Amino acid sequence: MKILILGVNGFIGHHLTKRILAEKSGWTVYGMDLGTERLGESLTNPRFNFLEGDIAINKEWIEYHIKKCDVVMPLVAIATPKLYVEDPIAVYNLDFEMNVNIVKLCVKYHKRVVFPSTSEVYGACTEPEFKEDESFLVTGPINKERWIYSCCKQLLDRVIYAYGTRGQLEFTLFRPFNWVGPRLDSLNTAKEGSSRVVTQFIAELLMNRPINLVDGGRQKRCFTYVDDGIAALVRILENKNDICKNQIINIGNPANECSVKELAEILKKLFQEHPEHKNDKSYSEILDISADTYYGKGYQDIYTRKPSIEKARKLLNWEPQIGLEESMKLTLNSFLEENRNAVI
Repeated sequence: MKILILGVNGFIGHHLTKRILAEKSGWTVYGMDLGTERLGESLTNPRFNFLEGDIAINKEWIEYHIKKCDVVMPLVAIATPKLYVEDPIAVYNLDFEMNVNIVKLCVKYHKRVVFPSTSEVYGACTEPEFKEDESFLVTGPINKERWIYSCCKQLLDRVIYAYGTRGQLEFTLFRPFNWVGPRLDSLNTAKEGSSRVVTQFIAELLMNRPINLVDGGRQKRCFTYVDDGIAALVRILENKNDICKNQIINIGNPANECSVKELAEILKKLFQEHPEHKNDKSYSEILDISADTYYGKGYQDIYTRKPSIEKARKLLNWEPQIGLEESMKLTLNSFLEENRNAVI
């Protein structure tokens, strides 16, 4: 199998590439991204072919490799809530415009697409568990610009689904629910306040800055360790007996649900127990802050986001294995190791 991964240096892309090269001797990965800092040993593997490039510029290379490959994974996206509010047009241009062009090329050349939808498409759905083919996708008012990411992804889901159900495209949409693990975000993005919540909190602990709980941290999320998520993705790519053809699949860990406040407390406890920090003289305070102050006026939060994973269990024979505290410990320890010599 030949797999094209656009955004291969991203969080999901580099973990998936590493797993494929380690476990699938007959598979070749073609990847493109703006940088290589996460790719490590994959760069020297003869079954990995990399181009340092831009999805908006290297269009001929992309089209050639779409024609060449069996499966296309367009993983390029802006996926940090702070940026949804600060630069919604950039989110739209990259997350929708650039990706819909990739989808159209896959239609043109009859290539299978494995596309990253998002748990955000469910929006403010009030159901206790979100089901891929039944739950309503509920977004907020236009002046709450944080919804642009959710809307871009949802519209792409609908376009891909429409092509697929009319026989013009084979697809699988996967919806990650708060995947965490090594190299989730860099220290630099955390310093700017624009990383995802887990790495933002870990970085605040490392820099001994306050951990800000937006609106008290009442929001609940289900955190999924990346190894569990990648195991599901590999089974989707295998697609034995076309089991994933034209399916939408949640990939999350409903057993790992906790509030953002509980998350902060877990991470602070783990940080205080870490051998290199258990004797620190002081630790980050956990403070409340309003959403308007932290994100700006265009933000609106989602207070529950729990997946039903019955479909993943049935189609993939998959079950997440790694619990909440272990997921956080592995993510924290990795972040601290990566940034041991960083200038704080």
